[in-house]
Amino acid sequence: MIRYALRCDQGHDFDGWFRSSDGFEAMRDAGQVGCAVCGATKVDRALMAPAVSDKTLTAPRNPAEAALQALRRKIETSSDYVGLSFAEEARAMHEGTRPARAIHGEARPEDARKLIEDGVPVAPLPFVPRPKTN
Repeated sequence: MIRYALRCDQGHDFDGWFRSSDGFEAMRDAGQVGCAVCGATKVDRALMAPAVSDKTLTAPRNPAEAALQALRRKIETSSDYVGLSFAEEARAMHEGTRPARAIHGEARPEDARKLIEDGVPVAPLPFVPRPKTN
């Protein structure tokens, strides 16, 4: 599989995974690759930096950074990412209208404040969730 950074003719950047370069080109030429933002099908590869596998570049610099990386991995593997629906999902689970489960996502500050005021058990994460890609 190959991951390409893509850009539509409207200037939106997004990622896509393809079996091969030829596979990408065939899908693109058939109009089967659409922009993740606006749906435009005039899409091409964007400039990409090569992946570097030097462990010194990805290794945590200090114990606090290592702890944050471990926390991120634990949260991402043991909870569902609900994106911008976080406030709605958390409130529904608190009220019993949806089954309880571990979730993480994003909320506007005023929505998070209202959840806390209403006694919904939420906590901010010490990192920004990674957006999901294709």
